[in-house]
Amino acid sequence: MNIIARYYLIGLRILNALLFIWIITLFLSLFDFSAVLTTADNELVIVDVILSIKNVVSYALFFLLYLIAYGIAFIIAGLFAPLPFFDMNFMFSFIQLFFKNFLSLWFSFPGGTTPELFDIPLLILEEFLLFTEDFYLLIFQILFIIAIIYLVRGILSSDPKNNMRAIGCLVLMIVIPLIIFGFRDMLALFGLVEPFNSLGIINLSELTNPLSPLFDDIPIDNFFAFLISPVALFAITSYLYLEFAFQINYIDTVTRPSLERSDRLEAQLNLLRKEAVHITANIDKIKEEAKKKKEELGLQKESVGKFLSQKDKKFSYVKEMIERKKLESEEKKLVQAASKTRRLGRYIDRLFREDIEAEDTLTARSSTPRTRNLAVSTITNSAFRLVILILISFVIIHPEWFFVNVFQLPPAITESVATMSPEIIIILLLPIILLFPVIGKLISYIKHRSLVLRLKQEGKIKEIMASVGDYVKKEQEPPAEEIEEEISIGEVTTEAT
Repeated sequence: MNIIARYYLIGLRILNALLFIWIITLFLSLFDFSAVLTTADNELVIVDVILSIKNVVSYALFFLLYLIAYGIAFIIAGLFAPLPFFDMNFMFSFIQLFFKNFLSLWFSFPGGTTPELFDIPLLILEEFLLFTEDFYLLIFQILFIIAIIYLVRGILSSDPKNNMRAIGCLVLMIVIPLIIFGFRDMLALFGLVEPFNSLGIINLSELTNPLSPLFDDIPIDNFFAFLISPVALFAITSYLYLEFAFQINYIDTVTRPSLERSDRLEAQLNLLRKEAVHITANIDKIKEEAKKKKEELGLQKESVGKFLSQKDKKFSYVKEMIERKKLESEEKKLVQAASKTRRLGRYIDRLFREDIEAEDTLTARSSTPRTRNLAVSTITNSAFRLVILILISFVIIHPEWFFVNVFQLPPAITESVATMSPEIIIILLLPIILLFPVIGKLISYIKHRSLVLRLKQEGKIKEIMASVGDYVKKEQEPPAEEIEEEISIGEVTTEAT
């Protein structure tokens, strides 16, 4: 049973890993990953990001040094301008020549020409825009790497958080472009795309959309075509992956204590069998070692009378007698333990021969849930939740069918543009969505109330028992006057004696 449960758990892990491989395959059919690896100039995004950071930092440093030099020049000009020999123009021209001909050699600028002081902020802004565009592409690479890392951790461990993070990273890679380009389309309705680009945050017009056109062509009118579409398959497979992850965590939590206890008890029984087989040789070895120790003490070579006749060896004899008694007691304990081990081993062997299920009972294998029950529970629960999820998803995506066939609303409502939005059907399904949390709250409230009532009853019972116990003690204890009379009578009798 234990081996089957372990194999079942390993099989679920392998199945979950294969599901994630399928998820990656579906994801790559919906997401153009090559579009986020290189820029429009066929350069690696990571290299372009590093170069953009270097350019921004170098431009900012050059601009800062330029400002410091001009600031020092203005301070000097303010101090020495009244002097007739001071030439302000020469100092400023010297600063420009120094920065353009000498210090600029340490920096790289577009075109190889040193910009003017007030042209540097524009260069920084342009380079920052390039950085944001490249970093937008780099985010997808980072999320994909994180998803793979959590996939490996999810296979090695039973914590479903790793699986949720892996799927979450892939979903984010889809949601981020949808949000950004949806925001761009909203700005385009009001003609605000170019004003937004002029803010210098990011250029929405030059961003790459890595999503496949399949997101805009979901067959919502045909239920079976909807099921086999890549977008729906990606969503269903992702749900199955998370479902199996939670099932693996549940099965591991349920079976691990039983499996560990069974392994520990089985190891102890195997050790007992092994010791019971070699116990006869161990008894002989114990007796032989005790005999050697006695011979070392010399107790078998010299008689008791010889020791008593020698006054200087009387104390030595007593000491050696104590050692001998100690050896005999240790030998006796070891022999008794070995004998009990041998009898216990024979009893275990006889018990296992007579009763086939005795070994499973002793090793706690029978406490492990049956693999068949676990498999049936996993399949039925997962299938039920998957069917409900698919039906609700189809209804949300296709509200018109729901209005016409279920509610049978008039054409004036069903042909309205507003009813084609998924928000309407979500509002209509809100009572069904809230039904399960409300039922859960009611169940928890009822359980909590019954628990409180039970505790109150137990408290009243304890108070009644305590009061009865005090009453019994008072009935059993004699009054204080009788105790004083007994004490006085006892004192009188003692004085009389």
